[in-house]
Order: sequence, then C-alpha cells, then structure tokens
Amino acid sequence: MPGKVNPTQAEALAMVCCQVIGNHDAIGMAGSQGQLQLNVFKPVIILNLLNSLQLLGDACASFRVNCVTGLDLDRQRLAELEDQSLMLVTALVPVIGYDRAAQIARTAHSERTTLKQAALKLEFVSAEQFDRLVDPHSMRKAMPLTQ
Repeated sequence: MPGKVNPTQAEALAMVCCQVIGNHDAIGMAGSQGQLQLNVFKPVIILNLLNSLQLLGDACASFRVNCVTGLDLDRQRLAELEDQSLMLVTALVPVIGYDRAAQIARTAHSERTTLKQAALKLEFVSAEQFDRLVDPHSMRKAMPLTQ
C-alpha cells in the first residue's frame, strides 16, 4: 500500500504495557504470599518492579524519539474540532441548567451546527455570554500550545 505507515511505536508501547500488567499481576500474587511479616517472594516482587520500570522508561523514550518528536500540530484543524466539540456545553450548565444545556447539545448535533449557533438559536444565552462561559482555554487550565 503506497503511503501506508505502520503504527509500530504505538504497538510497541502497547505491548510493553501488556508486559507491565503481567508483571503487576506477578507482584500482586507474590505480595499475597507473606505470612507473619515475612515474605520470601520479595525477590520476584523487586525483579518484576525493576523490569517494569526499565521497560516503561525505555518504551517512553523510544516513543518520544521515534513518534512524538517532530510532530506538528494542525492548529486550524484543532480549532475546527474544538469549535465543533459538543462536550463544551458543560460550561453552560451552572448558568442555564442541565436541561437547557442538553437541549443546546442535541440541537447542535441534529442540525450539524456549533454549540454557539444552537445556543443563540434557542436564545438561552447571548453571544457575549456564550463566549465568556465557553472558553476552552480556561477550561483546560493547561500549558499553552505555543512556548
């Protein structure tokens, strides 16, 4: 298939996670074998713990180098998706209530419009109120995308 890119790094990371889950199960089983404040299974506990830490560290470093580094954000597409996100309606609930917020989301979904267009059509909030209440950047409370 021309242009096909296998998601090898994501698959490798998922495989490491499966192994770590197996190690966790072994640690849990070994931890359950202690009696009278003595557990002769401590070597298998530490072996699996150290193995998991090494696997996760190596896998994350590989994922960063071979998958994440060099990625560019499509800021225009991200803005479009953010504008179309129905989950942002939750910001309106404290002001207009759950039922009205749900009605806005249903209207936006069924009419394939934005939340803002639906909210204005239903006249539950003004454009200024919507812009003040539904601010994804303040809702995220995360680091800005540009640094």
